[in-house]
Amino acid sequence: MGGGNFSVPLQYLLGLNRLGVRGIWLEVMPETENQALDAAWIRSFEKRLRHYQIEYCLLLHPLTQQKKKPEEYDLSAMKSYGMELSELRNLAKHGTLLNLSYSIKPPLVSLFERKLLCSLDPSEVLFWMSHLEMGQSFHDEFWSVGLCMDTISPKLPASVVSWKSFFPLVDTAFLQIQPKPLFKTRPRFTTIGQWYWDGSIEIDGVYGDFSKQAAFAPYLDLPREVPEAIFELAMNLNPDDPERGRLKKRGWHVVSPHRLMPTPTRYYNYLSGSLAEFTAVKLEAQMQSGWLSDRAAAYLAMGRPVITEPTGAERFLPKESGLFFVKNLPEAIEASRLVLHDWDYFSKKARNTAIEYFDAAKTLKKMLS
Repeated sequence: MGGGNFSVPLQYLLGLNRLGVRGIWLEVMPETENQALDAAWIRSFEKRLRHYQIEYCLLLHPLTQQKKKPEEYDLSAMKSYGMELSELRNLAKHGTLLNLSYSIKPPLVSLFERKLLCSLDPSEVLFWMSHLEMGQSFHDEFWSVGLCMDTISPKLPASVVSWKSFFPLVDTAFLQIQPKPLFKTRPRFTTIGQWYWDGSIEIDGVYGDFSKQAAFAPYLDLPREVPEAIFELAMNLNPDDPERGRLKKRGWHVVSPHRLMPTPTRYYNYLSGSLAEFTAVKLEAQMQSGWLSDRAAAYLAMGRPVITEPTGAERFLPKESGLFFVKNLPEAIEASRLVLHDWDYFSKKARNTAIEYFDAAKTLKKMLS
């Protein structure tokens, strides 16, 4: 339902369209006990795909089947929307599946002639592949937005597959550079995410806290140190969460992503209404996977610089890329002031980097060749 989440696979479909390749959004939605809610979700999904003129096949996974074998699909019991399953079967015989983080499970995967698993969470997927089935048995190729999969931390289990790397996708024809936003008071640095960690990854015998909450701890004084700007967190915090009060006392603005960005359009408007992104990274920074976020790619495409932490990805980018990789509070302060001082220059660098390294059509052409 979120505009940011929806935007991720959208970039793949927009990129395929630019290449002149027929792309179909394949989605499996688990049925719930609330039929009215299911119907509303289906209507919302179909409305968005029509808006972007994208072909789709939405399959409803029956609740009864989930209880029997939750990790497998009974295709004969599924109800389809947008495209009949029989048509999908015929197309898949000579088609390629770009499976984002193993969102499509057996036996649906086996319908396709060529199957690419695209990992958007390098360290997590690597960890879980050593414990359970994450698609390693059902795909022909394995691609990761971790640019450093060959040198990733030895604290993680050894990879059970051979990885190819790619930059996160953004359709730079769809997301164009935007003019500098006009602010009523002070310019805003923003980011979006999940404040708490709900994963359970064991590193050196310890289940660490890899949340944004932990990642931002070293930078909590940033708003006080750079008072000429607003630092805003669009995080999933309930109105009564005490974290809101704690962050406000440290000078942070906290807003709700669900309220501000329920659609892709609102999501892009929020990004373009920012001067730049400031965010901290926990898991991928510690594991040095070379990860970069799809959100950062969207910021860059619209000419918004990105201040983040190094994950190893910085080695694959030019020195002046519109991305600032900072390791501590003093470096974050310096980067923020550089952006404030010479925004036009770094905005152009950000846009150029998006076109050169993150463009969806360029990357998909390489993956499909």
